[in-house]
Amino acid sequence: MSPNIPIPSRLTRLIDVIFGYKRALAAVRELPRGVWIICAGTFLNKFGSFVVPFLTLYLTTKGFSLVNAGLAVGCYGIGNLFASILGGFLADRIGRRKTIIISMIAAGITMTLLGTAHQLWAIFALTALTGLASELYRPASSALIADLVPPENRVTAFCVYRIALNAGWAFGPATAGFLVKYSFSWLFVGDAMTSLLYAIVAVAWLPEGLRTARQEAHWATALKGALSNFEFLKVLASSFLIGLMFFQMSSTFGVHVINQGLSAEVYGRLISFNGLLIVLFELPVSTWTQKLKPQRIIPVGYSLVGIGFGIAAFAHDVWSLLFSVIVFTIGEMLSIPIASAYAANMCPANARGRYLGLVSMTWSLALVVGPSVGLRGLAWNPGAFWLLFSTCGFLAAWVISTSKIKQPA
Repeated sequence: MSPNIPIPSRLTRLIDVIFGYKRALAAVRELPRGVWIICAGTFLNKFGSFVVPFLTLYLTTKGFSLVNAGLAVGCYGIGNLFASILGGFLADRIGRRKTIIISMIAAGITMTLLGTAHQLWAIFALTALTGLASELYRPASSALIADLVPPENRVTAFCVYRIALNAGWAFGPATAGFLVKYSFSWLFVGDAMTSLLYAIVAVAWLPEGLRTARQEAHWATALKGALSNFEFLKVLASSFLIGLMFFQMSSTFGVHVINQGLSAEVYGRLISFNGLLIVLFELPVSTWTQKLKPQRIIPVGYSLVGIGFGIAAFAHDVWSLLFSVIVFTIGEMLSIPIASAYAANMCPANARGRYLGLVSMTWSLALVVGPSVGLRGLAWNPGAFWLLFSTCGFLAAWVISTSKIKQPA
């Protein structure tokens, strides 16, 4: 008989992650058909999200200033803000499926119109409308996943949902970077077409999910309940802080890459690499992280996000920029699926759309504030900006570490 050789605990954890695919795939196979349809439609839509990551570059090539480009991205965030409020309400009031269909059809129309706008006021207005239409579906999608999946399986479900998002993110921007070499107009056409494709998928195959009774579907009722839940408020605060950092990826980070003498195509490949890492590794990683207390693992992930963006202060070539993306992405994989699942677990079923709309709203607020502040900071002092802004990750980690979110029963 061969002797028992002790294996260091860190090595066993590494082996557990590497071979976690088998357990992860077993959990994935238990997910209902509706989750897969959401993921398929989300992949289509996210693959075609060509415009937002390149909006800053598009406007600066048209002769607009960095400040105005940042304001345009902020307008998209304002649209997102209203989308979170309206989308959460519609998800509860008219149903998840109808909300997603309305969102995707409206997104296709507004994106097409944005591609034809030339005056600054029209760009601001249409960017805001595009943000409203394009993000209206998010609270409904999250609520529908929570409707279809029991609490103990939601980490896996949200992980698969994020993989669909990031699979689109992995291939979409790289494709967009290729299209930009020919014409920015192709970005708007492609974005609109993929939104309409998701609408077709939703009409044909998406389930309805829960629907709240008219007398219970008021925003004031949900808002009062959410504001009285101090632990849920901590989730919202940490989401806002980490969102401030995430949206630098689609605004200031692109400008930073160009300022290093690199091309838009390189930027597209860098952010695509973020999505590719998530597609390859987030699912097995989540089989390990979901066994840990969220108050411990989420702060670790948020801190790594902060470190990753701090590295950008010293990143002046492709390899150092790639290292920044890798560290940021590891933090993202450790924290976001867990944070998404536990936010959903805190929501009452009859107000799930509106509660998750509030979570989405924190990200929308971050999109309003983050790019504008970020582009101003980048113009002021790039190195100091990245270091100062990285503290948002550590602050988010501290806030969520004080919460008392419990594992689902």
